[in-house]
Amino acid sequence: MLRAVPTLIVALVAFVALAAGAPAARDANPQVIQLPTGFAPEGIEIRGSRFFTGSVANGAIYSGSLTSGQGAILAPGVAGRAATGIEVSKGNRLIVAGAGTGKAYVYNAKTGVLLQEITLASAPTFINDVVVTKNAAYFTDSMKPVLYKVPIGAGGVLGAVQTINLTGDYQHQAGFNLNGIDASKNGKTLVVVQSATGSLFTVNPQTGATNKIELAGGESVPSGDGLLLKGRTLFVVQNQLDRVAVIGLAKDLGSGQVVTRISDPDFVVPTTMDDHGNRLYAVNAKFGRPNPNNTFEVVQFAAPKVKKTKTK
Repeated sequence: MLRAVPTLIVALVAFVALAAGAPAARDANPQVIQLPTGFAPEGIEIRGSRFFTGSVANGAIYSGSLTSGQGAILAPGVAGRAATGIEVSKGNRLIVAGAGTGKAYVYNAKTGVLLQEITLASAPTFINDVVVTKNAAYFTDSMKPVLYKVPIGAGGVLGAVQTINLTGDYQHQAGFNLNGIDASKNGKTLVVVQSATGSLFTVNPQTGATNKIELAGGESVPSGDGLLLKGRTLFVVQNQLDRVAVIGLAKDLGSGQVVTRISDPDFVVPTTMDDHGNRLYAVNAKFGRPNPNNTFEVVQFAAPKVKKTKTK
């Protein structure tokens, strides 16, 4: 189901426009942080000045400092495991999407001890990303038209898995589908990207009802991967295109406008990102690219300054 983009409506609180001014100064923290050789990162989560990233190859978890660039393996890799999306939840628990394993893994974010291993789905499946709200974790499955909801109980313990079937505008395609996910601040609206079509959708987490986010000018986000929603500004990593789309959303999040796309010479197939103040950090997964030295990085770049405007 398609909808017309609500352009040029008087008094509509509109999209985001770039604020005028000089480019942001470079941060004193390292611009590029080297990860262990062969680590193969996919997801990233930042808490304070520390970051966490997981290995899609074996599920290892690495924790490092944004300030010094130094870090260490927090949880060792295990044959048969994988880590994609990653988020810190209450109780200082690190919740990790398990890719083709169909599982979620929960670690102690301080010690790296595995606390829970939860089966979300059976093959064919690819548990791609996760977002944590106040009371639940939501996971995308790139192979199925569903989300998985896992309630978060006392102390951060994850409960029984609930499958949310998607209805409405979302249409499942052949190939890789749902990828990145984020949530509004109040947790009442989820935002997802469909890699196969470059489309964005809002999802009602209570019902599974979806609505396509109509972008002005017929824009889309091909190769859409990780998402970061900050108020009404949505950042979308476009992995194979080595860039990040910056989208200003309407108040109801139902429509928007691509206001810029960020490129960086250090990007090599970035997959996911997170923020630290006015700085953004992405991991280079290097999927499909020559990588003879088997090196991987976390890349720092500037978040554009934005301001809200009104249409006329």
